[in-house]
Amino acid sequence: MNFNGKNILIVGGSSGIGLALVKQLVKDGANIINLSRTSSAEWPDGVKHIEMDVLGDLSSLAAQLPEQLHGLVYAAGSINLKPFTRLTADDFLNDYSINVLGAVTVIQQAHKALRASGAASVVLYSTVATKVGLSFHTSVAAAKSAVNGLTLALAAEFSTQNIRVNAVAPSLTDTPLAGSLLSTDDKREASNKRHPLGRYGQPDDIASATKFLLSDESSWMTGQIISVDGGMSTIK
Repeated sequence: MNFNGKNILIVGGSSGIGLALVKQLVKDGANIINLSRTSSAEWPDGVKHIEMDVLGDLSSLAAQLPEQLHGLVYAAGSINLKPFTRLTADDFLNDYSINVLGAVTVIQQAHKALRASGAASVVLYSTVATKVGLSFHTSVAAAKSAVNGLTLALAAEFSTQNIRVNAVAPSLTDTPLAGSLLSTDDKREASNKRHPLGRYGQPDDIASATKFLLSDESSWMTGQIISVDGGMSTIK
């Protein structure tokens, strides 16, 4: 896929899926602007870093973006797994703030630059837990279900502006956020067995799907929640 001359904003590109996406896009010629609290020593040359926290003040973001943005990926997220009776209101509010309100604010700040490109793509992240009931996932499933609704509503509203909005819904993926879920051989083997394709996800699996949704090859796709989950959401 050719991303030469395209400006892509990635939120959360310093680790995990976001980092894998940065590497893939730079290899394909994209100009990457990353927003996160920390940078990464693994970034290729040329990545522009904007040091911000998605839960903080983002009001200056628009002024730091290029005149045109061809893509935006909101890869910030949370994995807060607890029994329902141990979840507090703050747990729900924090997950909603990271996964939904952070995305809303970034998209509002980036909207002018996205529209100026003439053809832009926004990619958000959902989860398999919005389609499959999973124990201890109440808070994150609720927040990511809101991401699904946000995806559809923005896709409708932005369609006349030629801004596409889609989401990728992964299952368990080997990232720092999921470290405690894959911390032993037994846990990794159990996770493999839960997926019809016999393995849990790797960051490049999700990054590749994201890159497709950013590319011209998906130019007739919007308002879609794409499951990239080893078959977990549809196969027994």
